Amino acid sequence: MSVAPTATHPAIDGTAATIAAPRSRPRFSQFNKLRYLSIGIIAYLLIALLWWSVLLYTKNADAFEAKAALLEIGLVAEGRITGREQLAQQTEYATLKEQYDRQALMVLGEALVLMVSLAGGIYLVNKSYRQEVSAARQQRNFLLSITHELKSPLAGIQLALQTMRKRVLDEPMRQRLTDSALSETSRLTNLVEDLLLSAKLDTQYEPNLEPLDLALIGRTWIERMSIKYPEIDFKLDLDGSEFAVLADGYGINSVIGNLLENAVKYIGEGRHVALAVCERGSDIHIEISDDGLGVADEEKSRIFDKFYRVGNEDTRSTKGTGLGLYIVNQVVRAHGGSVEIRDNSPRGSVFAICLPFGENT
Repeated sequence: MSVAPTATHPAIDGTAATIAAPRSRPRFSQFNKLRYLSIGIIAYLLIALLWWSVLLYTKNADAFEAKAALLEIGLVAEGRITGREQLAQQTEYATLKEQYDRQALMVLGEALVLMVSLAGGIYLVNKSYRQEVSAARQQRNFLLSITHELKSPLAGIQLALQTMRKRVLDEPMRQRLTDSALSETSRLTNLVEDLLLSAKLDTQYEPNLEPLDLALIGRTWIERMSIKYPEIDFKLDLDGSEFAVLADGYGINSVIGNLLENAVKYIGEGRHVALAVCERGSDIHIEISDDGLGVADEEKSRIFDKFYRVGNEDTRSTKGTGLGLYIVNQVVRAHGGSVEIRDNSPRGSVFAICLPFGENT
Protein backbone atom coordinates (compact mmCIF):
# COMPACT_ATOMS: atom_id res chain seq x y z
CA MET A 1 0.00 0.00 0.00
CA SER A 2 1.45 3.37 -0.93
CA VAL A 3 1.56 6.14 1.61
CA ALA A 4 0.51 9.60 0.57
CA PRO A 5 3.10 12.35 1.00
CA THR A 6 2.65 14.51 4.05
CA ALA A 7 3.56 17.88 5.44
CA THR A 8 6.57 17.86 7.70
CA HIS A 9 6.43 21.21 9.39
CA PRO A 10 4.53 20.89 12.70
CA ALA A 11 3.32 23.70 14.82
CA ILE A 12 5.25 23.99 18.10
CA ASP A 13 7.88 26.51 17.08
CA GLY A 14 9.81 29.52 18.38
CA THR A 15 8.28 32.88 17.75
CA ALA A 16 10.40 33.60 14.69
CA ALA A 17 12.78 30.80 13.60
CA THR A 18 16.12 32.50 12.88
CA ILE A 19 14.89 35.89 11.70
CA ALA A 20 14.39 38.60 14.27
CA ALA A 21 10.83 39.88 14.32
CA PRO A 22 10.58 43.47 13.11
CA ARG A 23 9.06 46.00 15.38
CA SER A 24 5.60 47.17 14.46
CA ARG A 25 5.15 49.91 17.02
CA PRO A 26 3.30 52.32 14.70
CA ARG A 27 0.50 49.84 14.05
CA PHE A 28 0.19 48.75 17.68
CA SER A 29 0.43 52.41 18.73
CA GLN A 30 -2.54 53.15 16.48
CA PHE A 31 -4.42 50.24 18.03
CA ASN A 32 -3.61 51.61 21.49
CA LYS A 33 -4.87 55.07 20.60
CA LEU A 34 -8.18 53.70 19.31
CA ARG A 35 -8.43 51.44 22.33
CA TYR A 36 -7.84 54.22 24.85
CA LEU A 37 -10.16 56.57 22.97
CA SER A 38 -12.96 53.97 23.00
CA ILE A 39 -12.41 53.16 26.65
CA GLY A 40 -12.31 56.89 27.51
CA ILE A 41 -15.62 57.56 25.76
CA ILE A 42 -17.28 54.57 27.40
CA ALA A 43 -15.87 55.54 30.81
CA TYR A 44 -17.19 59.10 30.37
CA LEU A 45 -20.62 57.74 29.47
CA LEU A 46 -20.48 55.46 32.50
CA ILE A 47 -19.69 58.35 34.85
CA ALA A 48 -22.33 60.55 33.19
CA LEU A 49 -24.87 57.78 33.51
CA LEU A 50 -24.07 57.34 37.19
CA TRP A 51 -24.40 61.08 37.78
CA TRP A 52 -27.70 61.40 35.94
CA SER A 53 -29.08 58.31 37.66
CA VAL A 54 -28.34 59.77 41.09
CA LEU A 55 -29.80 63.11 40.01
CA LEU A 56 -32.94 61.49 38.58
CA TYR A 57 -33.40 59.38 41.70
CA THR A 58 -33.05 62.49 43.88
CA LYS A 59 -35.46 64.50 41.73
CA ASN A 60 -37.96 61.64 41.88
CA ALA A 61 -37.72 61.64 45.69
CA ASP A 62 -38.14 65.43 45.79
CA ALA A 63 -41.19 65.19 43.52
CA PHE A 64 -42.70 62.55 45.81
CA GLU A 65 -42.17 64.70 48.88
CA ALA A 66 -43.72 67.69 47.11
CA LYS A 67 -46.77 65.68 46.00
CA ALA A 68 -47.10 64.15 49.49
CA ALA A 69 -47.04 67.65 51.06
CA LEU A 70 -49.63 68.90 48.57
CA LEU A 71 -51.80 65.88 49.27
CA GLU A 72 -51.49 66.48 53.02
CA ILE A 73 -52.62 70.10 52.63
CA GLY A 74 -55.62 69.04 50.56
CA LEU A 75 -56.70 66.32 53.01
CA VAL A 76 -56.32 68.67 56.00
CA ALA A 77 -58.43 71.26 54.19
CA GLU A 78 -61.09 68.60 53.62
CA GLY A 79 -60.96 67.68 57.29
CA ARG A 80 -60.07 64.10 56.61
CA ILE A 81 -56.79 64.28 58.56
CA THR A 82 -55.33 66.56 61.18
CA GLY A 83 -51.60 65.94 60.67
CA ARG A 84 -48.82 64.17 58.81
CA GLU A 85 -48.99 61.09 61.04
CA GLN A 86 -52.42 60.24 59.60
CA LEU A 87 -51.36 60.73 55.96
CA ALA A 88 -49.82 57.28 55.58
CA GLN A 89 -53.19 55.67 56.31
CA GLN A 90 -54.92 57.32 53.36
CA THR A 91 -55.56 55.53 50.05
CA GLU A 92 -54.32 58.47 47.99
CA TYR A 93 -50.99 58.42 49.82
CA ALA A 94 -50.61 54.65 49.32
CA THR A 95 -51.21 55.11 45.59
CA LEU A 96 -48.70 57.97 45.47
CA LYS A 97 -46.12 55.92 47.40
CA GLU A 98 -46.59 52.91 45.12
CA GLN A 99 -46.11 55.10 42.09
CA TYR A 100 -42.93 56.59 43.58
CA ASP A 101 -41.48 53.15 44.43
CA ARG A 102 -42.18 51.93 40.90
CA GLN A 103 -40.46 54.95 39.35
CA ALA A 104 -37.48 54.65 41.72
CA LEU A 105 -37.12 50.97 40.85
CA MET A 106 -37.35 51.81 37.16
CA VAL A 107 -34.58 54.42 37.47
CA LEU A 108 -32.31 52.01 39.36
CA GLY A 109 -33.05 49.14 36.96
CA GLU A 110 -32.35 51.15 33.81
CA ALA A 111 -29.20 52.61 35.35
CA LEU A 112 -27.99 49.12 36.28
CA VAL A 113 -28.67 47.71 32.80
CA LEU A 114 -26.90 50.61 31.09
CA MET A 115 -23.94 50.42 33.46
CA VAL A 116 -23.55 46.69 32.86
CA SER A 117 -23.81 47.31 29.11
CA LEU A 118 -21.11 49.97 29.20
CA ALA A 119 -18.88 47.82 31.39
CA GLY A 120 -19.40 45.00 28.90
CA GLY A 121 -18.42 47.40 26.14
CA ILE A 122 -15.13 48.14 27.88
CA TYR A 123 -14.50 44.41 28.27
CA LEU A 124 -15.25 43.73 24.59
CA VAL A 125 -13.01 46.59 23.45
CA ASN A 126 -10.12 45.20 25.49
CA LYS A 127 -10.82 41.66 24.30
CA SER A 128 -10.96 42.73 20.66
CA TYR A 129 -7.74 44.66 21.08
CA ARG A 130 -5.94 41.67 22.59
CA GLN A 131 -7.24 39.38 19.83
CA GLU A 132 -6.20 41.83 17.14
CA VAL A 133 -2.72 42.21 18.58
CA SER A 134 -2.36 38.44 18.98
CA ALA A 135 -3.55 37.78 15.43
CA ALA A 136 -1.25 40.46 14.01
CA ARG A 137 1.72 39.07 15.95
CA GLN A 138 1.02 35.49 14.86
CA GLN A 139 0.57 36.47 11.24
CA ARG A 140 3.78 38.51 11.34
CA ASN A 141 5.65 35.55 12.81
CA PHE A 142 4.10 33.29 10.20
CA LEU A 143 5.25 35.54 7.37
CA LEU A 144 8.75 35.63 8.82
CA SER A 145 8.75 31.86 9.23
CA ILE A 146 7.40 31.14 5.76
CA THR A 147 9.93 33.53 4.25
CA HIS A 148 12.75 31.67 5.95
CA GLU A 149 11.27 28.28 5.07
CA LEU A 150 11.13 29.30 1.40
CA LYS A 151 14.52 31.00 1.19
CA SER A 152 16.55 28.22 2.82
CA PRO A 153 15.65 25.36 0.43
CA LEU A 154 15.71 27.67 -2.59
CA ALA A 155 19.21 28.80 -1.63
CA GLY A 156 20.29 25.19 -1.20
CA ILE A 157 18.90 24.17 -4.59
CA GLN A 158 20.49 27.20 -6.27
CA LEU A 159 23.87 26.48 -4.70
CA ALA A 160 23.75 22.83 -5.80
CA LEU A 161 22.83 23.75 -9.38
CA GLN A 162 25.45 26.50 -9.62
CA THR A 163 28.13 24.17 -8.30
CA MET A 164 27.27 21.47 -10.83
CA ARG A 165 27.20 24.04 -13.61
CA LYS A 166 30.50 25.77 -12.86
CA ARG A 167 32.65 22.87 -11.67
CA VAL A 168 33.64 19.50 -12.99
CA LEU A 169 32.60 17.10 -10.25
CA ASP A 170 33.31 13.48 -9.59
CA GLU A 171 30.37 11.12 -9.36
CA PRO A 172 30.17 10.95 -5.51
CA MET A 173 30.12 14.76 -5.22
CA ARG A 174 27.55 15.06 -8.00
CA GLN A 175 25.42 12.47 -6.22
CA ARG A 176 25.61 14.35 -2.91
CA LEU A 177 24.62 17.62 -4.55
CA THR A 178 21.75 15.93 -6.38
CA ASP A 179 20.51 14.32 -3.17
CA SER A 180 20.75 17.67 -1.40
CA ALA A 181 18.74 19.44 -4.12
CA LEU A 182 16.12 16.68 -4.09
CA SER A 183 15.88 16.91 -0.30
CA GLU A 184 15.34 20.67 -0.45
CA THR A 185 12.77 20.20 -3.22
CA SER A 186 10.93 17.71 -1.00
CA ARG A 187 11.03 20.26 1.81
CA LEU A 188 9.44 22.87 -0.45
CA THR A 189 6.82 20.38 -1.59
CA ASN A 190 5.93 19.56 2.00
CA LEU A 191 5.66 23.25 2.83
CA VAL A 192 3.29 23.87 -0.09
CA GLU A 193 1.21 20.85 0.95
CA ASP A 194 1.02 22.27 4.48
CA LEU A 195 -0.26 25.58 3.17
CA LEU A 196 -2.77 24.00 0.79
CA LEU A 197 -4.11 21.60 3.40
CA SER A 198 -4.35 24.41 5.95
CA ALA A 199 -6.36 26.53 3.52
CA LYS A 200 -8.61 23.57 2.72
CA LEU A 201 -9.19 22.88 6.42
CA ASP A 202 -10.45 26.43 6.85
CA THR A 203 -13.07 26.10 4.14
CA GLN A 204 -14.04 22.83 2.49
CA TYR A 205 -12.07 19.89 3.86
CA GLU A 206 -14.03 16.66 3.88
CA PRO A 207 -12.27 13.35 4.63
CA ASN A 208 -12.06 11.15 1.52
CA LEU A 209 -12.73 7.82 3.20
CA GLU A 210 -10.85 4.79 1.89
CA PRO A 211 -9.65 1.48 3.38
CA LEU A 212 -6.41 2.04 5.28
CA ASP A 213 -4.09 -0.25 7.21
CA LEU A 214 -2.79 1.84 10.10
CA ALA A 215 -0.23 -0.83 10.97
CA LEU A 216 1.27 -0.58 7.47
CA ILE A 217 1.21 3.21 7.60
CA GLY A 218 2.97 3.13 10.97
CA ARG A 219 5.69 0.76 9.71
CA THR A 220 6.22 2.88 6.61
CA TRP A 221 6.62 6.05 8.65
CA ILE A 222 8.98 4.47 11.17
CA GLU A 223 11.16 3.15 8.35
CA ARG A 224 11.14 6.52 6.63
CA MET A 225 12.02 8.45 9.80
CA SER A 226 14.73 5.95 10.78
CA ILE A 227 16.45 6.54 7.45
CA LYS A 228 16.04 10.29 7.65
CA TYR A 229 17.17 10.57 11.29
CA PRO A 230 19.54 7.66 11.99
CA GLU A 231 20.63 9.22 15.29
CA ILE A 232 17.11 8.83 16.74
CA ASP A 233 15.81 5.51 18.10
CA PHE A 234 12.34 5.03 16.58
CA LYS A 235 10.07 2.36 18.03
CA LEU A 236 6.80 0.96 16.67
CA ASP A 237 4.35 -0.64 19.08
CA LEU A 238 1.37 -2.36 17.44
CA ASP A 239 -1.28 -4.05 19.55
CA GLY A 240 -2.30 -6.29 16.67
CA SER A 241 -1.11 -7.25 13.21
CA GLU A 242 -3.31 -4.82 11.31
CA PHE A 243 -5.79 -2.02 11.85
CA ALA A 244 -8.03 -1.79 8.79
CA VAL A 245 -10.15 1.34 8.95
CA LEU A 246 -12.01 3.75 6.70
CA ALA A 247 -10.26 7.11 6.75
CA ASP A 248 -8.69 9.82 4.61
CA GLY A 249 -5.28 8.44 3.63
CA TYR A 250 -3.73 11.84 2.93
CA GLY A 251 -5.08 13.31 6.16
CA ILE A 252 -4.03 10.40 8.41
CA ASN A 253 -0.54 10.32 6.87
CA SER A 254 -0.30 14.06 7.41
CA VAL A 255 -1.25 13.63 11.06
CA ILE A 256 1.31 10.89 11.76
CA GLY A 257 4.04 12.58 9.72
CA ASN A 258 3.56 15.94 11.41
CA LEU A 259 3.61 14.44 14.89
CA LEU A 260 6.75 12.37 14.22
CA GLU A 261 8.56 15.35 12.72
CA ASN A 262 7.40 17.45 15.64
CA ALA A 263 8.84 14.93 18.09
CA VAL A 264 12.21 14.97 16.30
CA LYS A 265 12.25 18.74 16.08
CA TYR A 266 11.89 19.11 19.83
CA ILE A 267 13.82 16.04 20.88
CA GLY A 268 16.56 18.16 22.49
CA GLU A 269 18.98 15.82 24.21
CA GLY A 270 16.49 12.96 23.99
CA ARG A 271 16.96 10.06 21.58
CA HIS A 272 13.73 8.07 21.64
CA VAL A 273 10.47 8.45 19.69
CA ALA A 274 7.70 5.84 19.83
CA LEU A 275 4.60 5.33 17.71
CA ALA A 276 1.90 3.12 19.24
CA VAL A 277 -1.39 2.00 17.69
CA CYS A 278 -4.00 0.01 19.56
CA GLU A 279 -7.72 -0.71 19.51
CA ARG A 280 -9.82 0.09 22.57
CA GLY A 281 -13.44 -0.87 22.24
CA SER A 282 -14.79 0.81 19.14
CA ASP A 283 -11.98 3.38 18.98
CA ILE A 284 -8.49 3.40 17.51
CA HIS A 285 -5.81 5.06 19.65
CA ILE A 286 -2.59 6.44 18.18
CA GLU A 287 0.11 7.73 20.52
CA ILE A 288 3.40 9.38 19.58
CA SER A 289 5.73 9.89 22.52
CA ASP A 290 9.23 11.24 22.94
CA ASP A 291 11.77 11.99 25.65
CA GLY A 292 12.46 15.51 24.42
CA LEU A 293 11.91 19.01 25.73
CA GLY A 294 8.21 18.63 26.48
CA VAL A 295 5.59 21.38 26.46
CA ALA A 296 4.95 23.76 29.35
CA ASP A 297 1.49 23.53 30.93
CA GLU A 298 0.63 27.12 30.00
CA GLU A 299 1.33 26.35 26.32
CA LYS A 300 -0.70 23.14 26.04
CA SER A 301 -4.01 24.89 25.46
CA ARG A 302 -2.62 26.95 22.58
CA ILE A 303 -0.26 24.72 20.61
CA PHE A 304 -3.05 23.60 18.27
CA ASP A 305 -3.90 27.20 17.31
CA LYS A 306 -3.12 28.26 13.77
CA PHE A 307 0.26 30.01 13.42
CA TYR A 308 0.98 29.59 17.13
CA ARG A 309 4.61 28.97 17.98
CA VAL A 310 6.10 28.41 21.40
CA GLY A 311 8.52 31.18 22.29
CA ASN A 312 10.86 29.73 24.91
CA GLU A 313 14.61 29.83 24.46
CA ASP A 314 14.94 26.06 24.07
CA THR A 315 12.89 26.06 20.86
CA ARG A 316 13.37 29.54 19.45
CA SER A 317 15.80 28.41 16.70
CA THR A 318 13.64 25.59 15.35
CA LYS A 319 12.14 25.68 11.88
CA GLY A 320 8.44 25.71 11.16
CA THR A 321 5.41 27.69 10.10
CA GLY A 322 3.02 27.18 13.01
CA LEU A 323 0.67 25.02 10.90
CA GLY A 324 1.58 21.41 11.68
CA LEU A 325 -0.30 20.84 14.94
CA TYR A 326 -3.17 22.97 13.68
CA ILE A 327 -3.44 20.58 10.72
CA VAL A 328 -3.25 17.57 13.06
CA ASN A 329 -6.07 18.87 15.24
CA GLN A 330 -8.32 19.86 12.35
CA VAL A 331 -7.87 16.58 10.46
CA VAL A 332 -8.54 14.49 13.57
CA ARG A 333 -11.64 16.55 14.40
CA ALA A 334 -12.88 16.18 10.80
CA HIS A 335 -12.76 12.41 11.39
CA GLY A 336 -14.83 12.82 14.56
CA GLY A 337 -11.85 12.18 16.83
CA SER A 338 -9.86 14.08 19.42
CA VAL A 339 -6.22 14.82 20.15
CA GLU A 340 -4.58 15.74 23.42
CA ILE A 341 -1.11 16.30 24.76
CA ARG A 342 0.23 15.14 28.10
CA ASP A 343 3.59 14.87 29.80
CA ASN A 344 5.71 11.80 29.23
CA SER A 345 7.59 10.14 32.07
CA PRO A 346 10.26 11.02 33.05
CA ARG A 347 10.42 13.74 30.37
CA GLY A 348 9.02 14.65 26.99
CA SER A 349 5.52 14.68 25.56
CA VAL A 350 2.82 12.26 24.46
CA PHE A 351 0.37 13.18 21.71
CA ALA A 352 -2.65 10.92 22.03
CA ILE A 353 -5.21 10.60 19.23
CA CYS A 354 -8.57 8.87 19.56
CA LEU A 355 -10.38 8.01 16.32
CA PRO A 356 -13.93 6.62 16.68
CA PHE A 357 -13.73 3.98 13.99
CA GLY A 358 -16.42 1.61 15.18
CA GLU A 359 -16.13 -1.08 12.50
CA ASN A 360 -13.10 -2.52 10.75
CA THR A 361 -13.23 -2.78 7.01
